[in-house]
Amino acid sequence: MDPFTLALLLVVGLFILIFLRVPIALAMALVGVFGYIQLSSLAGLKAYLSTAWVDKFMSYDLSVVPLFILMGHLATNSGISASIFNAARAWIGHLRGGLAMAAVAGCALFGSISGSSLATASTMTRVAMPEMRKHGFSGALSSGSLAAGGTLGILIPPSVVLIIYALLTEQNIVKLFLAATVPGILAVVGFIIAISIYVRLFPEEGPTSERSNMKERLLALADIWHVMVIFVVVLGGIYGGFFTPAQGAAVGVVLTLVLGTIKGGLTPKTILNSLIDTAGSTAMIFAIVFGADLFNVALALSRMPMEVAQYFATSDIAPMVVLLGIVAFYLVMGCLMDSLSMILLTVPVFFPTVMALDFGMTFEQQAMWFGIISLVVVEMGLITPPVGMNLFVISAMAKDIPMTQIFRGTIPFIMAEFIRIAILIAFPVLSYWLVDLVAN
Repeated sequence: MDPFTLALLLVVGLFILIFLRVPIALAMALVGVFGYIQLSSLAGLKAYLSTAWVDKFMSYDLSVVPLFILMGHLATNSGISASIFNAARAWIGHLRGGLAMAAVAGCALFGSISGSSLATASTMTRVAMPEMRKHGFSGALSSGSLAAGGTLGILIPPSVVLIIYALLTEQNIVKLFLAATVPGILAVVGFIIAISIYVRLFPEEGPTSERSNMKERLLALADIWHVMVIFVVVLGGIYGGFFTPAQGAAVGVVLTLVLGTIKGGLTPKTILNSLIDTAGSTAMIFAIVFGADLFNVALALSRMPMEVAQYFATSDIAPMVVLLGIVAFYLVMGCLMDSLSMILLTVPVFFPTVMALDFGMTFEQQAMWFGIISLVVVEMGLITPPVGMNLFVISAMAKDIPMTQIFRGTIPFIMAEFIRIAILIAFPVLSYWLVDLVAN
């Protein structure tokens, strides 16, 4: 059997294992081991495994992942989410659908120090869902806005998935953080516009609430001073060149720990819980990373990624058609797989394919553009039935809202995401403009 055909069978076998509900890390590892033995030898596999664990997990760049995860868990357990939501509610809560808009804005701000979509969705749901339901918001709008708002954690820096993309493609993490800023702002604006249109069509589902005076607004802002300190010091230090991403993550952990303790949200018990949660999350991510590494090494031995890239580079197929095909694939797979697994599984094949095409950009600009588009589409998978992870998080926490209502509530936000994807594809400069501005 020729290597390319074997590679295709490996991909098919992987999807069969996934559909059989084999854990994704184990599925990729099993298929990778089989492929490696077929394309090389058992002795070659043993030699690779003897050094691969150390080479992969002793990487300094990879140390940023558990640090940002710990910062996110500390932020989640510190109770600052209530302050963030109250500040957003004080400024825009009086608008029709304002509490849903405040939930989205709160998710964006919390996501900027959490880096995790699931943590953002679950934490903000605990705070915002009771308030929205108390003020007469429908189950669809309440759950939909929180599920969609939770996805912001995957794109707004610091994002764990964005860090993994940077490591896979050997791109600069700081520049990717900057590149994600404008698309992240577009997401927030798009979600708020979606809520505004929705409540005009169905005013009974998103009523108004009381208006806060200027004193109450300023006090609410003052109550999130610690969030602003963490955000400015960590991301400002990274963007300003004072810290490397790993150093910035370490500084963020210390700041979150100190300020969370001062605010009274962190106790020895919650700190211990944060450490335990971080260990579990990191172990899960690293297992997926290593499983994907075995699978991708097998694909590399087959030369499938290079042959696919060469085929599209020399064919008459328009580059935009290829990109749209990749986006369509991501949209379908987003209904079935989690975001991290999708990035680890597909980027080693799709990245060289896209980089072999001419979109009229520099190599670095095209790499950032494709990374942002990939993450935005993967982000949609978190709120796309039937396996949108955020939908199940919301459903587990709001047991009085039927899953059908939760699905219905995400429709306006999925439409807003389609529009954002179209804008980012049509105007690639939005994905690297800020990077070029800072560089100059």
